[in-house]
Amino acid sequence: MNTTRKIFEIAYLVFSIVFVVEAYLRWHTEPTKAYLFVGFSVLALFMFFFRRRFRKKSESYNKDSK
Repeated sequence: MNTTRKIFEIAYLVFSIVFVVEAYLRWHTEPTKAYLFVGFSVLALFMFFFRRRFRKKSESYNKDSK
């Protein structure tokens, strides 16, 4: 279960990097879409840290209850 959570955390980080690259590539041609990709990147980065914090809390709770 924890490995699945770690995989999804890493997926959010990968999506954030992909969105930053897309924003960089579209910055001069389509600036409105570039801003959209920057927003998605920030959201994916937020989700990475949120899920990581939640997973670590869950792990510590499970470790303490054993």
